[in-house]
Amino acid sequence: MTSQAPKESWNSRLGIILAVAGSAVGLGNFLRFPGLAAQYGGGAFMIAYLVALCLIGLPICWAEWAIGRAGGQRGFNSCPGILGIITGKRKFRYLGVIGVIIPVVIYMYYVYIEAWCLGYALNFASGNMKFDTVDKATNFWMTFIGIAEDGAAVGFGWQQVGGFLLFVFALNFFLIYRGISKGIELFCRYAMPTLLVLAVIILIRVLTLGTPDYTHPGRSVSNGLGYMWNPTKMVLFEKTAEPSAGKETWTALPDGEVVGKTMIAAAKAKAADDPNLELRSLNMFNQLSNPQLWLAAAGQIFFSLSVGFGVIITYSSYLKKNDDVVLSGLAATSTNELCEVGLGGLITLPAGVAFLGVAGVAGMGTFDLGFRVLPMIFSEMWGGQFFGFAFFFLLFLAAVTSSLSMLQPGIAFLEEAMKINRKQSVAILGFVTAMGCAFVVYFSKDVKALDTIDFWINNLFMVTLALVEIIIFGWIIGTDEGFKLAHRGAAIRIPNFFKFVMKYVSPAFLIIIFGSWFYSQVLGFSFTDEGRNYSSYIVDLFIEPNKTAWYSVGLITLTAGFLLLLTAGGAFSKQSKPKKEEQ
Repeated sequence: MTSQAPKESWNSRLGIILAVAGSAVGLGNFLRFPGLAAQYGGGAFMIAYLVALCLIGLPICWAEWAIGRAGGQRGFNSCPGILGIITGKRKFRYLGVIGVIIPVVIYMYYVYIEAWCLGYALNFASGNMKFDTVDKATNFWMTFIGIAEDGAAVGFGWQQVGGFLLFVFALNFFLIYRGISKGIELFCRYAMPTLLVLAVIILIRVLTLGTPDYTHPGRSVSNGLGYMWNPTKMVLFEKTAEPSAGKETWTALPDGEVVGKTMIAAAKAKAADDPNLELRSLNMFNQLSNPQLWLAAAGQIFFSLSVGFGVIITYSSYLKKNDDVVLSGLAATSTNELCEVGLGGLITLPAGVAFLGVAGVAGMGTFDLGFRVLPMIFSEMWGGQFFGFAFFFLLFLAAVTSSLSMLQPGIAFLEEAMKINRKQSVAILGFVTAMGCAFVVYFSKDVKALDTIDFWINNLFMVTLALVEIIIFGWIIGTDEGFKLAHRGAAIRIPNFFKFVMKYVSPAFLIIIFGSWFYSQVLGFSFTDEGRNYSSYIVDLFIEPNKTAWYSVGLITLTAGFLLLLTAGGAFSKQSKPKKEEQ
């Protein structure tokens, strides 16, 4: 195929930066990130997170920007087309299909969660979210999303998710139908600043909470910040005897972590009075020796930055030949990190500790913090009705900017593979994702369908695509040629030491992450003992088969099969060998 300009393009550098930042800034920033930080103890998780950002986040981000722009200049905007034309190898077209499977399948359940956020925002605005306990907030959430039984989510009342889902689904496809500049870019130009303003307002309110209940001095914002950022932890251990083994062991208490001078002093006194208790300090290295912590940190980088996702490579393909990808990539990444660490990390977790204490939030996951704990906290907070509405409307805006980015790779792929126009591609993708979304919504019991799809897509597909992309950049194109591609029109240069990182360190890091995940989550081996404990996802498929889990894997397989069949023909079959870029 001869070189040609992209069919569509961004109107400005700010537009592409806000769009890419919008694709990254989503529920992961304000819910998933604080949830993982709570689960893995805060400070040590932050260190692993920053290491993963430097070794895989930024390198893969720059590689995707450079590869995407080069592919766009050769006339392709989809991941299969771009990887095929850049490498000149047919097999990479099929590997590139992963960059369509990921966003399309994730959209099927992400838009469902997006509807939760809008529903919560409007219910807060109407005064329906008055809870004085976590249990009441939990009951509302379970009823709203139909967690009790399959089919229970299919409802259209004010306190049911159905109507909100139809609205957000239609909104996404209306905006994506308008195209790159008039749809995605225009929406992100207004949504991203609005999101940031709302986040700053909520952050100020959270940081001024102090100690809401003086009868519980350990429940304070300062202790929440300490829990979030301090890499050293103070934990109460309990001595337990094992008569059959003839030995004693020390086990950390489930609510044993203490933060702040008052709580530490009380824990010391408690341990002094009870010989079966001991207060221990877990330093940073103790915690970083946990492979699961590293897996969680790396996974968050993928999910948060949208690397290995198929989005950045598609978005950057609409850039012009000399548009800056180095500074734009860094700016988009920095905006995401500001929202995630500087806003999301300072809002959700400190607020939870201020009202529930460290024990109340330690180990909680994404949904628990976001839809069980925070609604109760806003109910108890002065001005809670407004701040609750503002927070969940913020989540809704963040979710829309992300879900839009999930649709564009599918649109670009269908246009190229089937040689159709945008109207036709929107109709086909709308039908496919509507069927997938209906599946997720119907099988709502215990959010089994959503959880199963999320597990396999995020852990298996995203790491695989990221590994393929960084190998193409570092080994097939070569780092020298790759840096030339990246630096065309660049205002700043990528530091040279990243050549070594992108060729050796990033691929090795990804292989270790994938191997560790397969060893622990699929094979069921433990990093800490000799036991073998299969994850619930493997149990659901092979040990105690669960029909919803099998249907969910089947949905992924059917979607992948459909996309692979389209890849076998269409415009991809006319790809020529890649040409070297003129410098």
